[in-house]
Order: sequence, then C-alpha cells, then structure tokens
Amino acid sequence: MIEAKRIVKRFGDKTAVDDVSFTVGEGEILGFLGPNGAGKSTTLNILTGYLSASSGQALIEGIDVLEHPNEAKKRIGFLPEYAPLYLDMTVREYLNFVFELKGATLARKPHLSEVCGLAGLSDVENRVIRNLSKGYRQRVGIAGALIGNPKILIFDEPTIGLDPRQIVEIRNLIRNLGRDHTVLLSTHILSEVQAVCDRILVLNRGKVVADKPTGEFVRMASAPERLSLRIEGDSERVLRFLRAFEGVRKAVCGAQTEENCFDYTVDVKAGQDIRKDLFFALANAGFAVLAMEALGMSVEDIFIKLVRDGKGAQA
Repeated sequence: MIEAKRIVKRFGDKTAVDDVSFTVGEGEILGFLGPNGAGKSTTLNILTGYLSASSGQALIEGIDVLEHPNEAKKRIGFLPEYAPLYLDMTVREYLNFVFELKGATLARKPHLSEVCGLAGLSDVENRVIRNLSKGYRQRVGIAGALIGNPKILIFDEPTIGLDPRQIVEIRNLIRNLGRDHTVLLSTHILSEVQAVCDRILVLNRGKVVADKPTGEFVRMASAPERLSLRIEGDSERVLRFLRAFEGVRKAVCGAQTEENCFDYTVDVKAGQDIRKDLFFALANAGFAVLAMEALGMSVEDIFIKLVRDGKGAQA
C-alpha cells in the first residue's frame, strides 16, 4: 500500500532524510517512531506529496507520488501535526468544505454522518470548532482525513498537546480505524506505538535504525540484561563461578546482607535468558540462591539505546 524506496531529502547542506526505505502492507498499522528532528514529518510530507524528494521514490498503491500526485493523493487521508481547521466553522460545515475540496463522489449526507460517527463527533457536529476541546479538534482533523473513504491514513503526531484522557481516546480511535485502513502513525511517544501499532520503525537522524514487529520490541524488553542475586556461600568462590558461567558478561559482588550471604549483580549477554540454568547450576554447586530479580530493559530503554547507538538490526 505504501512504499518508500531509498528516499533522500536535503535542505541545502543538511540531509533531513537519508536513504529511507520501508513498506506498509494492507491493513497494517505502522508506528513511525523517532525523537524530534529525526526526519519523520519530512518523510510523511514526501509520501503525501507536500514535498518532493531529492532522490528516491514514494509509491501509494503502486502510484508514484511525484509523477501522478492527484491520483496518489486521492488514496490518502492525511492529518498533519497541526490540523488545518477553520475555527469559525461548525464541524459539519468544515466537513462539507473538505468534501468539496477533495472532490468526493460518495453520497454526501450519509457519508458525512458515517465519518462523524467513526470519529466520535456525532454529538458535536453542529458546534463551532473554536469552542471544542483540543481532543475534539483532533477528532475533526481525523474526520477530515476520512472523507472520501481513502484506504490509507497517515497521522503525524495525532496526540500532541492532549491530556491523558484525550490521548487514550485518540489511540482507541486509531486502533479501530486500523481494522479497515492501512495506517502510518508518526510519533515520538513510544507508549503510543506500543499500544496501537503492529510494527515499529525507528528513525534517527534521517536514517532507519530499526524495523521490527511490536512484539519483538516487547520480547527484547522482557529478556533480562542484568540480574540481581542474593547467594549463600563463599563470596570469592561464588564470584568465580558466576564469571565463568556461559552467558554471563560481567559479575560483581556487592554488600553482605547476612551471615555468609552476599548480593551480586550479573550482566547477561544480549538476547540470552540464563535465569533457570543459572539457578540450577548454582544449586548443584552447593550455593543457595535466596533471591533472584531480573532487571530487564524496558521498551523505552531499547528505544533510547537504538537512538543513542544510531544503529540496529533491522527485521
């Protein structure tokens, strides 16, 4: 449905997007994740035809956005970071305006009623947009993107500036829209993509540093990279045992907590879960494990590590 092929965008001597390639399949919700200034909005503006790429190709359902912009844009519903609303119009007036602007050919009245229902605007469609909350204004922007029933929806930071309740409402709305649309969701909020998306693509400094199913990020977070243990036994012997154990990268002895018991911190090699094997090996060696706690990376830690390193194994 969406295909980016080696997209590069330069502004003078600054490269905002650097050789970015990815695809989004039919019915997929892709989280486009990265810190501020990573190149997310620039990439989205290229995909939607608002900017031209310095090189590379953007395809919407196989249609080149640069060569056939009108045909490509008809297939996209786009909500930019700040929804371009006319605040003195009512919701219904604004949606009628967007309907005309897009040249939609569906039956107007039932289509606009359907869009209001999908966006949760049925109770406020006769209210002036200026008098709506920020959350409802975002809903109006989403409703505008839905007009014409495009198969592809692209949202740029749709929850920016919203309060926690409004964020949950917009997330639920996007998740529901994903049942019938292909969705590309750009954000710098990790919990957003984790809650909504099937797949996460991480962009940093204009480059793709990771592209994985959301479940893989969660599994990476659940695999412990550090263990905290309390072990009974001679500390020097225990420490030698830990340092020699397969999968242990580093082991440090800490404070003595009770007679002949010490706390240890063990760093585990990436991608390995040695907890069960280590527990039984210690027991077989005559060392009693009184406590073991996994100090795994959170999904936020993984994101920070990817962005800090500027590289990552792509799926």
